[in-house]
Formats: sequence, structure tokens, C-alpha cells
Amino acid sequence: MEQALLQKHYNDTVVPALKEKFGYTNGHIVPTVNKIVINSGFSATADKNHATYVNDEITKISGQRPIITKAKLSISNFKLREGQPIGCKVTLRGRSMYDFMLRLINVALPCIRDFRGVPVKFDGQGNYTLGISDHTIFPEVSAEGNSATIGMDISFTTSANSDEEGRELLRLFGMPFRKSSSEVAAEEAAAKEAETADA
Repeated sequence: MEQALLQKHYNDTVVPALKEKFGYTNGHIVPTVNKIVINSGFSATADKNHATYVNDEITKISGQRPIITKAKLSISNFKLREGQPIGCKVTLRGRSMYDFMLRLINVALPCIRDFRGVPVKFDGQGNYTLGISDHTIFPEVSAEGNSATIGMDISFTTSANSDEEGRELLRLFGMPFRKSSSEVAAEEAAAKEAETADA
């Protein structure tokens, strides 16, 4: 079977770049994305139609049928009963994971209004979670006729040992991380130096 486009990019570009930056001598220890988990929750008081709607929309976006997540505890203040459906999630691996990542990075995220990059917040172990507030940024979903917008968390589980490695891995895949003020200042200074040198 032919490799997914982003998987080929990983083998041809990402692996050599990570080896050069972090000095890996063994190809088997180069970090990779193990899986992507898409999770979307809904109110415990939501009707059955809304639960079905969320499930169908996540199916369109991911290409896989999600599993229903249920409450583990009963909490009366939130009108929550044990075993009640409160969301759905889907786990992507292999080709479907790379195909989803390609669409997310190159098509969906640039559709966000006034997009300036995604926040750089890792979990301390090289894993990254991105929050999306409007699912209609995905091309598989039509904004017309939708009964509601759906929010979701997209979690990237990597084999990286540190946040620095995890960030560099996703950056090389094309993840548009928001630049810090120091990075912006450094780029501006470099641009000024280049202009001065050309003059």
C-alpha cells in the first residue's frame, strides 16, 4: 500500500532533521506521532438527537465511527447519572492519522478567522492537545444547515521524551505554532541585519 503523503514527509524530511538537531544515532529512537485522539463532549442534559448529531459530525471529520463516552460517577448538581452519555471520542493511527493531520494543518486551521497560530502548551512529556471551538473549519462539514457548532480536543500522543522534542516533531510536520515575542523580535532583528547587509 502506498504511504500517506505526510508519512512519506516524516520518513524523508522529519527523521533526518530530528537526527541532525538532537543527535540521534539510532533511527528507532527518533520521536514519532503514535496516535491522535479526537474527543468531543456534550451536556448531560442534551437530548438524544444532539448526541447523534455530534457522533455523526465527528465521524465525517475523522473518517471513523467514534465510541460513546459515559459518566463514571453520578453528580446531582450537574444532573449527571452514572453511565449517562457525555461525549464521544475516536482514536486515529497509521494512515488515517496522517491523512487527518494533513487536513488539519493545511486546510482546517488556516480557515480559523484571524488565525495567528496555535498555542505552545505541552504536557511535560512531549504530548500536545489542541482545542477547537468550531468544527465547521473542517472541509468535510458543511456550515449550512448545521444545528450547532461542536467543540473538540485533538490530542497528539508522541514518543518524544521532552516537550522540546515533541514541539520540534510537530513543527516539522507543519504545525503552525504561535511565535513568542522573543522569537518575533529575533526574526525582526535578523531581517534588519539582512537589509543593512544588502544596502
